[in-house]
Amino acid sequence: MRTFVSVTGLRKSYGAHRVLDGIDLAIPQGTVFSLLGPNGAGKTTMVQILSTLIKADAGEIRVAGHDLAREPDEVRAAIGVTGQFSAVDSFLTGEENLRLMADLLHLGRARGRTRARELLERFGLTDAARKPAATYSGGMRRRLDLAMTMVGTPRLIFLDEPTTGLDPRSRRTMWQIVRDLVRQEGVTIFLTTQYLEEADELADRIALLSQGRLVAEGTPEELKRMVPGGHLVVRFADPDGYRRAAGHVGATSSDDAALTVQIPDSGGVRTLRKLLEWLDTHAIEVAELSVHTPDLDDVFLALTQESSR
Repeated sequence: MRTFVSVTGLRKSYGAHRVLDGIDLAIPQGTVFSLLGPNGAGKTTMVQILSTLIKADAGEIRVAGHDLAREPDEVRAAIGVTGQFSAVDSFLTGEENLRLMADLLHLGRARGRTRARELLERFGLTDAARKPAATYSGGMRRRLDLAMTMVGTPRLIFLDEPTTGLDPRSRRTMWQIVRDLVRQEGVTIFLTTQYLEEADELADRIALLSQGRLVAEGTPEELKRMVPGGHLVVRFADPDGYRRAAGHVGATSSDDAALTVQIPDSGGVRTLRKLLEWLDTHAIEVAELSVHTPDLDDVFLALTQESSR
């Protein structure tokens, strides 16, 4: 898969404070990449550099085959930025907002009208096309904001907190729009979000930034395997089975009232297989068995705490 964004040795400081310290990244084309990190980790600075808003102190960056330092105009032509705060003009209609963006990009009147109609339909805004954006719901405004970013057909979109403040239904609608942009148009997405569930749901790869350094990078599943915390919870069908098993299955905790035990599990099938074989051999009946794996919250807390020591 072709690398669309390549970052090598990226550094940025403000006075004595080093915000980014030797960042290396490779983002494949047509994927969703998510950058996570605590407040002050350097996420905003990194996005500002990659979107040509500020300059790096050191490092090499290539976007869509263009050197960002030597060819910033070519990079700008390939990217779009949708911020946490909507760029939509509330006094204009949805269609007028899109046509205004088309004018700013010099698409021409006829092409601008056509592009506006295409995007209104694609983003489910046709019925509201001639209504002022001030009357739009939060989800509709976010969809219009993203549609405005798509007027110039960018190949890389920076999405900063795209679903902040949206209700669950609107959030899932935005998720599906992002997936469709990637799958149907081959757009590359650079996502920053405080919702770890959102990154888990959308991202092909995730990088975790802490104190200006990348402390982890991989698929969501790869990151989850980096931290301990996986376990099995077994609830027994009767007190006798619970008492017989509690001292023999490697439980780290138990609940006499609920007839449950918790058993450490690294995420493989070996622990589960051994447990089931032991229970079967001893004819112990289980009422319920569940597998708990670390989530991105666990990864975030473990790795950012570790890097701050």
